[in-house]
Amino acid sequence: MKKEEQNLSNLSSSSYLTFKLGDEVFGVHVSQVLNILEMTKITKVPKAPKYMRGVINLRGMVLPVIDTRIRVGLPEAEDQKNTCIIVMELSVDGIDFNVGTIVDEVLSVIEIYENQTEPPPSLGNNYKSDFITGMAKTDENFTMIIDMNRLFSAGEISELQSNKEQNESTEEKKKETTEAK
Repeated sequence: MKKEEQNLSNLSSSSYLTFKLGDEVFGVHVSQVLNILEMTKITKVPKAPKYMRGVINLRGMVLPVIDTRIRVGLPEAEDQKNTCIIVMELSVDGIDFNVGTIVDEVLSVIEIYENQTEPPPSLGNNYKSDFITGMAKTDENFTMIIDMNRLFSAGEISELQSNKEQNESTEEKKKETTEAK
């Protein structure tokens, strides 16, 4: 066993799903990931926040879908062939919910050891990076570790839930109208 491998065997590690947004690589803890879906038709929701693309039907459940690029402060971009939706289970202020997050490309699941991570850089109060919990050096690149729970406030979760329920109500009315005919 190499000396480097021996050192790593004594350290704790965690598994992260890595994905790209633009040219940057991000990672989320695999415990938050439920599923990875190919892009599908997304139903727009009126008066939804800019970062919310809409909702999809996931096995009979209305799932809010957000544009992760916009949510983390990157510019909007057209969907590409590798664009997909990561279905995640999040918890904010005791509210558990599922959300679809659009990413440019899913890369892989990697192990990140505690000695590979550093705190995120401090760029002052004008730059909101509370959701970035660390920078992991993998190979010769950095992977920004995101805590997806920190991407939303309790108020935003309520808004997402409200938009989801509004869409569920509309779908229910459509179904009742169709069945009545």
